[in-house]
Amino acid sequence: MKKLFFFAVALVVFAGPRAAVGAQAQITFKMVVSAGAAACLPGATATVTITPLGPVEQMDVQVSGLPANAEFDFFVIQLPTAPFGLAWYQGDVETDGAGNGQQTFIGRFNIETFIVAQPPGDQPAPVVFDQPPFPDADHNPATEPVHTYHLGLWFGSPDDAVAAGCPGAVTRFNGPHNAGIQVLNTSDFDDLAGPLFQVDPPAARAAKRQLRVR
Repeated sequence: MKKLFFFAVALVVFAGPRAAVGAQAQITFKMVVSAGAAACLPGATATVTITPLGPVEQMDVQVSGLPANAEFDFFVIQLPTAPFGLAWYQGDVETDGAGNGQQTFIGRFNIETFIVAQPPGDQPAPVVFDQPPFPDADHNPATEPVHTYHLGLWFGSPDDAVAAGCPGAVTRFNGPHNAGIQVLNTSDFDDLAGPLFQVDPPAARAAKRQLRVR
């Protein structure tokens, strides 16, 4: 197992916007500061490394240039900028006293990452967080598979955003749906070909080639 892990780590490909990275074992890319946070956090950035591990991928996220000792919410999203499309709450990233942070996520982070709500829609959903401005929906809309290839990072609270000199808008992007603004995203990549699109396991390569021909 140690030898296999070393081999995976050794084959590193640095992927930039619109990069065709093929059948790499690992990709590394940057997240960039969102437009709404550019004036208050111009040095904010993140480095993301995705390592395929067979049936799952490991995503390592390292952030810097953020407010110290703050909590941020990390999402896998359809589009990098508002209105974002469909999104999945992946987890939290906390910063230290220097505004740096690190988190590791295990999941499906490749060309096959998608959200689906099999038709018909209007199925009952639990309402757990029911406070305004963004209470839980009690039924779901229907959608065929929608791929979510982008990433975004949000302030955990509007108060933290204001303390950093950023706008204090309230957004949906945390557990109780009272987060702050988006801080980082993957808008350096095409809207329809976010960085997760670059992670290409053998089973999905034919579909990826077919999409590029269209």
